Amino acid sequence: MRTVIFDLDGTLVDTAADLIAAANACFRDMGHGDMLHPARDRATALRGGRPMLRLGLTRLGLKDETIVEAQYQPLLAHYGRAVAVHSALYPGAAEAIAELRAAGYAVGICTNKPEALAEALMTALGARDWFASLVGADTLPVRKPDPEHFFEAVRRAGGNPARALLVGDTRTDHDTARAAGVPSVLVSFGPETRKLRALAPDAFLGHYRELSGLAARLLA
Repeated sequence: MRTVIFDLDGTLVDTAADLIAAANACFRDMGHGDMLHPARDRATALRGGRPMLRLGLTRLGLKDETIVEAQYQPLLAHYGRAVAVHSALYPGAAEAIAELRAAGYAVGICTNKPEALAEALMTALGARDWFASLVGADTLPVRKPDPEHFFEAVRRAGGNPARALLVGDTRTDHDTARAAGVPSVLVSFGPETRKLRALAPDAFLGHYRELSGLAARLLA
């Protein structure tokens, strides 16, 4: 079975605002104001919790990994309590996934977001049942860019790793696809498109309406 595996944050769902809200809650807990901006800091937010904490601390004149580690679990707790306040699927994603499934593709998720939070997010959005697999950062002993993370998402979806591709939005996703020996598709509607072009992925996805055609071509 042909399989399309998706990254989550920044690929399927725009989660930046909710992630930044969680980080800012940590800075308020530490006695500071909101250190991150929902619009200007989207790229950092989509890289995860620790990069957000590091950026905020840098703006406070601090470079202290002990603070980053101390605040990481509180950040996840803040985020878990408000995981889908502003988050939404990217335009056309729901229709594209339905089209793939109708055409006989298996679809799954491979994310470096903790599994429980990824499950909670997709359930809150009413989209969890669309995907035959969801492999999170802590599902296995390894995570992206280790290709086994991707392979497990394919296997759990009932697919064949030799007939699969990965849709993502970061160098980590691209490196995962390359390590797995599968096509790399990167979205071009994210905040770091210019940096990604230098990676020369197999395809760019400008809008989800293009995905079915890309998948058919790359997995022919």
